[in-house]
Amino acid sequence: MKQVRFKRHNPRMHWVGDGFPVRSVFSYTDIAAEISPFLMMDYASPTRFPPTEERKGVGEHPHRGFETVTIVYEGEVEHRDSAGGGGTIGQDEVQWMTAASGLVHEEFHGRDYAKTGGLFEMIQLWVNLPARLKMSAPAYQGITRETIPAVDLPENSGKVRVIAGEFQGIRGPASTHTPIDLWDIRIDKTTRFSSRVPEGHTAALFVLNGSVRFQDGHQATDAELVVLDPSGTELEFETDGPAKLLFLGGEPLHEPIVGYGPFVMNTPEEIQQAFLDYRSGKMGRFQN
Repeated sequence: MKQVRFKRHNPRMHWVGDGFPVRSVFSYTDIAAEISPFLMMDYASPTRFPPTEERKGVGEHPHRGFETVTIVYEGEVEHRDSAGGGGTIGQDEVQWMTAASGLVHEEFHGRDYAKTGGLFEMIQLWVNLPARLKMSAPAYQGITRETIPAVDLPENSGKVRVIAGEFQGIRGPASTHTPIDLWDIRIDKTTRFSSRVPEGHTAALFVLNGSVRFQDGHQATDAELVVLDPSGTELEFETDGPAKLLFLGGEPLHEPIVGYGPFVMNTPEEIQQAFLDYRSGKMGRFQN
């Protein structure tokens, strides 16, 4: 049975651009070793935006050495990057951008959503790439809700949407460079959740809303992250009523992490080169 190692909660919110009011749940500067291959999580808790004709979001900025994964729960996100990737995703959809050798991109509220306004809720993860792939070609995956399979839980207690990896023999649509499990778990009532996960893999559960309780007595509620011990293969917890959860699992990379702002590499020299390449335009530019 997997045991709880520790919990994380950050009550402080900050703005990314003018469209994303987020709290940083973790980053590569604090629990990188314990959460590998994940580098960062920003959570934009439910916020209501009024209708507007303005483009709210964050403009052109670079990345190198990792992937960004944006999960939209409410609202709409529009993306484009200098490698030619881009698209708009809405409720229950995912953007999986592989920055790898480097690109610039921008992220804004979707145009249709901006016109009507409404609730906005999302998570953005940064997923590390192994050293051998950090300078590979960028890529983009727009994962629509129709392509994400859902597995019904026993006794009509909810469902698990498999974004990446595998749950009960069902595989998610995301293409990953290392073994990763990413499950969108929706619980409808008080229930006990149980699943097998790979021995030695990182395992963490983020509670968007609701309340969960583990066998060792630890509890977690809204906007709390529970990091579990990598040993053991049984993931089990109980919920006190409905809950919305995200499970993060993956094979740790066990490689040096050197990051500065939007670049995450393995050595300080690689970070210096990333800044030089960005300033010289080698990561691309937008024409307009």
